[in-house]
Amino acid sequence: MADMLGTLPPELNDLSEVLRKQAFTHRSLRAHHLKREETNERLEFLGDAVLELVVSEYLYNSFPKADEGQLTRYRAALVRTESLALVAQELHLGEHLQANLGEGEEIQGEMQFPSILADTYEAVLGALYLSSGYEASAEYVHKYLLPHKPEFITALDAKDPKSLLQEKLQAEGKTAPEYTIVKEEGPDHAKIFTVSVVLPEEKTMLGEGASKQKAEQAAAQAALDRYFPE
Repeated sequence: MADMLGTLPPELNDLSEVLRKQAFTHRSLRAHHLKREETNERLEFLGDAVLELVVSEYLYNSFPKADEGQLTRYRAALVRTESLALVAQELHLGEHLQANLGEGEEIQGEMQFPSILADTYEAVLGALYLSSGYEASAEYVHKYLLPHKPEFITALDAKDPKSLLQEKLQAEGKTAPEYTIVKEEGPDHAKIFTVSVVLPEEKTMLGEGASKQKAEQAAAQAALDRYFPE
């Protein structure tokens, strides 16, 4: 089975066994025998910060005439869940992830899989930062994520999933979606939020993220993928 796994990027060969294992251990295994610090939650928290700095620095240098609002929209397009999930798939990160989507979590796991992939990307980036420093981390982002910039940034008014979902519902004459926090886990410095979005006709999707905003965006993207596939 292991022979069928996709090959990981060569940049990850220098990771220690401890960091490598931690980066690819999903928090669902905590329910069995692992401690929080043995899963990738803390690395995800660190990788999220590194990613935001790398992308912000890149955009600041690449668009010298762009204002803060435009740069913020560009950054949101690059680091949103579906962008990171796509890159994680290309790098075969999900194939190496150790998780336990057991009884009662199978459907939820299906809905949230893009967010799990995105979280894994950030965890791997956090591990790379600890192992090789900021320059190596920045090179990793520049090599694998930023070449997708033309796909992820479509225009100055690039829309985030929440805005796009609301627009699609309004175009059908339906009410705006409602977002509710259904779960909070973890310490204050590394919380994981689970948010539900309720659509007309009582359709509900879930999303996870390291902040309420990220969880809402993940839930909105899950709803778009399920009910408004392009």
